[in-house]
Amino acid sequence: MSARKAIKAMGLFGGVQVVTILCSIIRTKLVAVWIGPLGVGLFALFNQALETLSTATNLGMRQSSVRDISQAGEQGLAGHVTRVVSVVRRWSVWLALGGCVITMALAPMLSRVTFGDAGHVWGFVALSAAVLLMAVTNGEYAILQGTGKLRRLASVTVWGTLTGLAVSVPLFYWLRERSIVPSIVAYALACATFAFIFRNRDYRQVSISRRETFETGKSFIKLGIYMTAGAFVTMLANYVFAAWLNQEAGTEMVGLYQAGNTLVNKYTALILAALGMEYYPRLARMADDARRLRQNVSQEIAVALTAVTPIAALFIVLRLPIISLLYSGEFHAVAGMVSWGAIGSVLRTLSWCIAFVILARGAGRIYLITESLSAVAYLALHIAGYRLWGLTGLGIAFMAWYAFYTVVVAVVMVRVFRIGLSGSIARYTAWAVAVTAGVMVLTDMGWPVAAGAVTAVSVAVASIVARRLWKTQEEDKEE
Repeated sequence: MSARKAIKAMGLFGGVQVVTILCSIIRTKLVAVWIGPLGVGLFALFNQALETLSTATNLGMRQSSVRDISQAGEQGLAGHVTRVVSVVRRWSVWLALGGCVITMALAPMLSRVTFGDAGHVWGFVALSAAVLLMAVTNGEYAILQGTGKLRRLASVTVWGTLTGLAVSVPLFYWLRERSIVPSIVAYALACATFAFIFRNRDYRQVSISRRETFETGKSFIKLGIYMTAGAFVTMLANYVFAAWLNQEAGTEMVGLYQAGNTLVNKYTALILAALGMEYYPRLARMADDARRLRQNVSQEIAVALTAVTPIAALFIVLRLPIISLLYSGEFHAVAGMVSWGAIGSVLRTLSWCIAFVILARGAGRIYLITESLSAVAYLALHIAGYRLWGLTGLGIAFMAWYAFYTVVVAVVMVRVFRIGLSGSIARYTAWAVAVTAGVMVLTDMGWPVAAGAVTAVSVAVASIVARRLWKTQEEDKEE
């Protein structure tokens, strides 16, 4: 049933991602039109601060607690699930209050570091409310995901996003630049409200001592800390490379790199985020069963590569119109980077499916090690790639980086966890790389019709494979 579940989740949360992105575009557009560059700058700075503060103070609980909830459900003991859910909710409140207090305490420093003066201290104090609301909301999101209430989770996300946008519009219009922080808080409040409305009420809050809350939550908080540290290492590597590129080639080159990097990452991130909503808790439920893990990882790779490959090929064929639409003709210099990056996105998809085994097993230390190795490889390969081939070299570096990371997580899966890889993985990967590489070569040679034909064939093949996976799972269910 795993392939069918993956396809359903991709359809469900793919739509959610589209709604979220569209609302984000509308909000940014309204800020730009009604407030101008000042509003866009304030909006970006406060949102970046909120994201950083939430990541640091939430200790990765949004993802790490899903594992414990899923495993409790797999044991089939309703009482145990109830206790874990109660612990997650209590930890959410603790982290929410802690994040709120920390944000208020750091408000003067955040204002000076961000704006160079103390003029926005109260803005950051108000932002602490959003930090609090997001922590509580993330707890409810984790519970819905861990207990398999994916349609309800999708509803929470969509209604929270739409309501947040609806509330923000009049604020932008009437308050102008003074609306930025209130709109961010209003958006967080809307999400929290719908998270409470749609929360999983099958598991009521039970009375648990503080000691038991701490002991039960210690496992997912420990894993969450490792996940937070891994995210920090990755962000640090990105920052160091951006700073190096700025000194090496100037701010304009950094802008081109960021544009190309966004184009390469966005479309695969949308698909992977949709798949991950169902895939991660499913793996967590079978974390100790090597045979089932191997089977589910193989099926997830088949579904993910089937979805990503035609999109990557189409992206290469239409790279110049897409760049012009989203940016301008001045950014056509990143076309080569985008093409090589599209091939890298295939390897990114492959490594993503395998890497979730590490989190499903709760191996926080191994996760941090693999992320640290990945960050070092990212930095070394991107510096070398730019020095050798310029912007196109950054696309080659992206591909090489994920090739390296795929090898690392595959070795961990085979050597550390003793879980073999299915032969179908090599076949799907070879097909995906061959299609995207072939389309890139044909496009670069000036044969757009041939590239389009290969892309069309890949779409047809993907459709056939998807139907076959769906049919096979349906037959297994009947048996």
